[in-house]
Amino acid sequence: MALLNILRYPDARLHKVAAPVTVFDENLKKLVADMAETLYAVPGIGLAATQVDVHKQVIVVDVSERRDTLIVLVNPEIVEATGVSDIEEGCLSVPTIYELVERAERVKVRAYDQNGNAFTLEAQGLLSVCIQHEMDHLKGKVFIEYLSQLKQQRIRAKLAKQLRKTA
Repeated sequence: MALLNILRYPDARLHKVAAPVTVFDENLKKLVADMAETLYAVPGIGLAATQVDVHKQVIVVDVSERRDTLIVLVNPEIVEATGVSDIEEGCLSVPTIYELVERAERVKVRAYDQNGNAFTLEAQGLLSVCIQHEMDHLKGKVFIEYLSQLKQQRIRAKLAKQLRKTA
């Protein structure tokens, strides 16, 4: 396993649309293992393959307190969404920024695991928001793009300032 480099906003590669996975092989299992290792090392609660510059529809999520309940979603598709969430979001690609984005409180997702087995998952609360957030990455969208232009400009300025401090 290996730690993967997480792309930082405004990297253009974060806007690439991910392709569906068509081959469930050892390469996919290695990608999932590397993504999980990266997620736990950072630490985060969700990671999309797009964020590590692999443009395939793969997501890993673990919102458990003990960090022992990894969920792998390959080619995820929301088939049902209800309610409105009030959970503030953050992102590994947009560090230190937290904002409220309107998302569904509950979702039903159809997906595959890394072995190609189809399943349906019902999620609510933080898990629901996390899945929707990561699925946006697969579509080439970063959560701050839901915000007003003014907020986006302020966030870009803040991130640029952080980058200058670390350079």
